[in-house]
Amino acid sequence: MTPTYILLIGVQGAGKGTQADILKKSLAIPHVSTGDIFRAMRTLNTPRAREILAIMDSGQLISDEITNELVNDRLKEADAKNGVLLDGYPRTRNQAEALDAMLAGLGVTMTAALNLDISKAITIQRIIDRRICTADSNHVYNLTTKPPKTPGICDIEGAPLKQRADDTPEAAEQRINDYFSKTAVLLDYYRERGLLYEINADQPVDKVTADLMTAIETARKSTATGE
Repeated sequence: MTPTYILLIGVQGAGKGTQADILKKSLAIPHVSTGDIFRAMRTLNTPRAREILAIMDSGQLISDEITNELVNDRLKEADAKNGVLLDGYPRTRNQAEALDAMLAGLGVTMTAALNLDISKAITIQRIIDRRICTADSNHVYNLTTKPPKTPGICDIEGAPLKQRADDTPEAAEQRINDYFSKTAVLLDYYRERGLLYEINADQPVDKVTADLMTAIETARKSTATGE
């Protein structure tokens, strides 16, 4: 089977995390995000990990060079032999070009870039409605689209839910404006190469998943035939 390399693009509130959890199981490939890679540095005691932690703790941004190296290392791990689902990387055209070079080094190419398209107004409301488990931040709910069974309580941990301090309308709008201004170039990059698929994210979760899988199958066939 040809390895599948998928880039999932989407603003906060578009449902990217929910879809990533579903797709990684359906496609049997790991979900790779730079956020997870950077957080993993805190569990390591190596010169590179200490260097990265020092940068993060100082509030500075991790350079493209270091980010690219970490992603390249991750792509070479055994569980990624059949491909990966990328999230949060690349963020710029320079990173996208670096990723192409990494994949070429592995003898493969990007399969598809999937953009979860949603309006700013809906995204802001989803962010405002987001609630996170106080016992495990990986358990995330939404008062409108994914409410807990018991109001204010995590279904899994039984712990109270909380709203993130920066999930306010003002902060959400600022993050979304920044996202769209920076992501437009990336969308153009993959659109020019015929790899961009637009997915309507303002639908029920299962319908968004179905549309994503249809796009992936279409992209796979295109890659296989060299179209």
